[in-house]
Amino acid sequence: MIRIIFYFIISQKEEGSIFALLLPFILIFIFFYLFLILPQQRKEKKHREMLKKLKKGDYVLTSSGMYGTVSKIEENTVTLKISENVFVKFEKWAIQTVLKKKEENEK
Repeated sequence: MIRIIFYFIISQKEEGSIFALLLPFILIFIFFYLFLILPQQRKEKKHREMLKKLKKGDYVLTSSGMYGTVSKIEENTVTLKISENVFVKFEKWAIQTVLKKKEENEK
């Protein structure tokens, strides 16, 4: 495909059209949008939905690698129970994944 584009550009005379000059930039933009921007937007949307569905008792993994059970949910923060009588407060965005219940993971 790249050869076709270059052939198209080279085959134009020196007076070439504006379209021939802008074609590579348009194709690069389309490539970046389809393969970089769009997948990242989908991933962010999925993460936001996961955070909305977060509830007390969920077993989660944070972006720092800590496992814990959600004990309290506030507007922007989540309190995780890491161990007996050990509670740690995280920002919601730091929750990376909701895992299966703790008992199921230990089996």
